[in-house]
This record gives sequence, structure tokens and C-alpha cells, in this order.
Amino acid sequence: MIRKFKSIKMTVSGVMMMKVTYRMIDKQLRLRGYMIDAVMSKSSEEKFIKFMHTVKKLTKGLKGKKADGMQTSEEWLTREDGTKLRICIYKPLHLKKAVPGVLWLHGGGYALGVPELYTARYRSLIEARNCVIVAPDYRLSIDAPYPAALDDSYAALLWMKKNAEKIGIRSDQLMVGGESAGGGLTAALTLYARDKNEVNIAFQMPLYPMMDDRSETESAKENNAPIWNARTNRWGWKLYLGDLYGGNVPAYAAAARATDYSNLPPTVTFVGDLEPFRDETVQYIQNLKEAGVPVDFEMYKGCYHGFDIANPTADVSKKAIPFFIRSFEHAVDHYFVEQK
Repeated sequence: MIRKFKSIKMTVSGVMMMKVTYRMIDKQLRLRGYMIDAVMSKSSEEKFIKFMHTVKKLTKGLKGKKADGMQTSEEWLTREDGTKLRICIYKPLHLKKAVPGVLWLHGGGYALGVPELYTARYRSLIEARNCVIVAPDYRLSIDAPYPAALDDSYAALLWMKKNAEKIGIRSDQLMVGGESAGGGLTAALTLYARDKNEVNIAFQMPLYPMMDDRSETESAKENNAPIWNARTNRWGWKLYLGDLYGGNVPAYAAAARATDYSNLPPTVTFVGDLEPFRDETVQYIQNLKEAGVPVDFEMYKGCYHGFDIANPTADVSKKAIPFFIRSFEHAVDHYFVEQK
């Protein structure tokens, strides 16, 4: 269901934009949001890029870390150029046979992050339904721009299909999900997989996806919300697109540019009403519905980008996370698609 929403509109040189005020933010999200923003916010693009490199160094030590309550392992795939792609695999302690396989693509504006940062998400999925999570440590934009991350994601997806029996998943229930940039990669990957026609995806979960580089929507223009705003969004896209930025960007890089939404997998997503990706998410869901794709969607009032991760104990997060999990459970029970 697509919900109606209200926002504060302002005009700058005739251009509609959204200005976020302190009182617009959910009371339980305010402090945590501005604390994180104090660390994330940078005054220039140069400082933003430097910060991304600093975070990469800080998270390097997390690689290979075991996760409590789950079996964890790694696989290494060889890319065409001879370099290696690390894949993290998370399984229940007591794995049943032939369970869904979930390819999870982590967030971080395409520029930061490692799979180990999102074990809480994997755990929530595994606890909801016995499943296996495959999380690729895809190349970040600070090291390699598009299509590096998409290529890595697709390689991991093909590996899942080929090794389904080996890792204990059923080949007719391959799912893809991710938050933020991972959500954008999810939406792009389902388009790419549909067009390549080599692997079928049963369900997708692009949570508050980063998928429109143009930043022309009301919610994206001059957005000053905590954690991710109009400036960081612009800088993130410039890093990810490289020389393509501002030019003819393909839908496989920015899924909001797609014109054909037919034959995409059933979808669940949610988004906050104060964040830059609000309008592009709403439009994406509308496009899927018009193409006949089953969708499950909620928008949450007073919420900035990634609010469910910033404060998972907030009342609104306790609504959003179970909503997403219930949709995943429904998908496990109802959505299957045979491989070619």
C-alpha cells in the first residue's frame, strides 16, 4: 500500500525542495540521528572522500569476524582480472535442508562498509525463517566506480545459483536485498539479472534504496536531514558513477532511470518521510505496481535515512523492522521461481 504523506515545502529560485527541522524528526530518533550526523557530516567533498577512506581502514579489522548465534564462513571468487571477491556466508546454527538463499548487499553510499557490519540484519532474517545469507564484500566506489559493485553482486548471485545444493539452499528461491546503496544495488541487480536471463530471482528487498543520481525530486533537493542529506548524496553518486556522473547514466547504475519494470520479482521496501530517497522510492514502487509486480510498502513519519539501524529500539523502528520481516516470511512461503 502506498501511503500519502505531507512535507514542508520551500522555494529557492522557483525550485521546490524539502527542509527538515528538528521538530519534524521522531522524538526517539532525534538525539541518535544528530550524534551520528556529527560524525558523518563533512563540510566539503574532499573531506567526505577522506572520511570514506578513513572508515575503510577502521572497518578492515572487522573482516572475517564471526557472528554470534550463526555459522559463519567465507568463500573467494576469482574475477576476470584475477583479483579475488570475498563472500561471507551466514547460516543458522541448526540448518534445515533446502532453505531460501538471500543475497544481502550492504549499505554505505556505495563508498563504505563491509558485510560484517550488518549481522543484526542477517540474524533477524535467519530467526524469522531458516535461510542462508550470502553477503559479498563488493568493491567500494572509493576504489572502483560503477560497474564494479554490480559486477561483484552479479558474480555472487551466479555463484549462489551454481552452488545452491552445496550451501544448502533451494535454487528456486534465490532472493536479493540490501539497505541504502545496497538497496540501490538490489534494484539494479534485479534489472540486470532479468535482462541477462541467466538466473531467476524470487523476491527482492531494496530497503530505502539509493537509486536516482539526478536528485530532482522534492525530497532530494536541499535535504538537510541527519545521516544522509542532499550534499552527501551528491558526493556519493559522484564517487560511484565516476566519469558517468551528470551524463548518460544507465539504469544498471541508477535503477530509477529504468523505463521497463515488467517481470521484476515481488518486492518489499520501506522508507522514512524525511530522507532524500523518499520520493524516488515512492515512484519506484508505483512503477512496479503499474507493471503488475506485487509490492509491499510502508513509509514512516518523522524518520531520516537508515533510522531503523540508527536506533532499532525506537518505537517506529519496532514497526518498520517487523513489517519488513513479515513480508520476507510471506515471500518464503509463497514466492518460488525455477531456474533455467
